[in-house]
Amino acid sequence: ARDVCVLPSLLFVFSGQHNNMRIVGCSEVDGEEMYGLDGEELWYADFANNKGVYPQPPFIDPFIYKKGIYEQAVQNQQVCKTNLGIALKGNKDVPLEFDPPSSPIMYPKDEVEDQQQNTLICYVTGFYPAPVNVSWTKNEQKVTVGPTINTPYPNKDGSFTQVSRLDFIPRQGDIYSCTVEHPALTEPLTQLWEVELKQQVGVGPAVFCGLGLTIGLLGVAAGTFFLIKGNECR
Repeated sequence: ARDVCVLPSLLFVFSGQHNNMRIVGCSEVDGEEMYGLDGEELWYADFANNKGVYPQPPFIDPFIYKKGIYEQAVQNQQVCKTNLGIALKGNKDVPLEFDPPSSPIMYPKDEVEDQQQNTLICYVTGFYPAPVNVSWTKNEQKVTVGPTINTPYPNKDGSFTQVSRLDFIPRQGDIYSCTVEHPALTEPLTQLWEVELKQQVGVGPAVFCGLGLTIGLLGVAAGTFFLIKGNECR
């Protein structure tokens, strides 16, 4: 048995191309309601701050659900926790299942350029139950301001995926780490990522090469001019 109550998750397929998902879940101390499309979150309920959140990037057209969706999510939590209490009483002796996450994957959102703000992504998947705890370091110093993490997203096999993000400014040689903790792990999983900037090609050789070529061409032109003049004087 799993210490979570999930109301019927709905999976719709439109034109055989898009997966529209809604998930409602709860534990004794926490809850979740989320709407997603093709593996991306469109909206989730932030019960800690009493509001709904649209975690969509600013460059896409905004998508807004009907008014009252957060209030409906609060009511769903009441139903979920009632059902959870009944389920726990009937399955109190059944051990909980734990699946550990795979090793986290770290990568930058955009191509890394010196002193240009970017975002580091730490991708964690395959774990149950949700959530995982993700922490960051920069040059072995813990980063406490800036990291964010999305709500757990369900996979088709019943496990979960979470993505943590950290905005950063690349500097050659900086080393970042993403550490994942989960009850199914005997020790945390840590992934390292080092800033490696592309070497800038110096302009000196190109300038000298271009200058030499120009002088050479001028020499040829001058030689041709005097050759023609010499022929005219004969």
